[in-house]
Amino acid sequence: MRDRRSRTLTAAAITGIGLLGLVACSSATEEAPTDTEQSGESEPTEVEETEEAEAPTATSQPAWANPVTEGGELISTIDLDGITVEVFQVGTTTATKTGQFVDPDTNEPIIAEGDEIVFVNYVVTNTGEPVDLGSSLVSIDARYDDWPYMQGMDSVVDDELFMEQGVNDSGLADGSYVDPSVYTLGTDESFSYGENFPYQAGSPISFDVSVTPVDAEGELLHDDRVEAEGTGTIA
Repeated sequence: MRDRRSRTLTAAAITGIGLLGLVACSSATEEAPTDTEQSGESEPTEVEETEEAEAPTATSQPAWANPVTEGGELISTIDLDGITVEVFQVGTTTATKTGQFVDPDTNEPIIAEGDEIVFVNYVVTNTGEPVDLGSSLVSIDARYDDWPYMQGMDSVVDDELFMEQGVNDSGLADGSYVDPSVYTLGTDESFSYGENFPYQAGSPISFDVSVTPVDAEGELLHDDRVEAEGTGTIA
């Protein structure tokens, strides 16, 4: 079911993940990877932490989307150009398998089987004009403020865990994939998907959100890319 970004990763054997070891941030002068898609873009806009609130009831959703899931504590709201992303902390559970990365210093998994992980749910709503999205839809990169690695946070790939937590592992419903990859998100339409990562109670966290529309052929319109950043705290 998983096709992400996400915010999306494929489970690997522990012998395989050793090859994907994270690179620790060794110094303040370490050069960050270059993202050619973001060249010339303005700095992300920081959004203040949002107080607890009830999940909204989705009144409309596109035909290609999984049913919007609700629940949890609202920890951040991010506003882009006509698109709003609400981040909910849903709950914690035990990892049923190892994650996908290892610590380069210890060669141990970042998430080991039995570790506690936390699930968050992203509810994306278009408050502006209809927009055509590619297969990645809306990209969200969640990182604790003290996350020590260059790569994004580790996660566990397990469909049953997503079902237990009541969140979608993808915004796209099964059988909704089209070619070219054009998914129109209409005005007032919503979709949702979740992810998991290591649980750190009381930790500040940031959510970097980006939206790159596509043309009628599914080609990314990089000049129309918009970005924003939201902050919150994992309870």
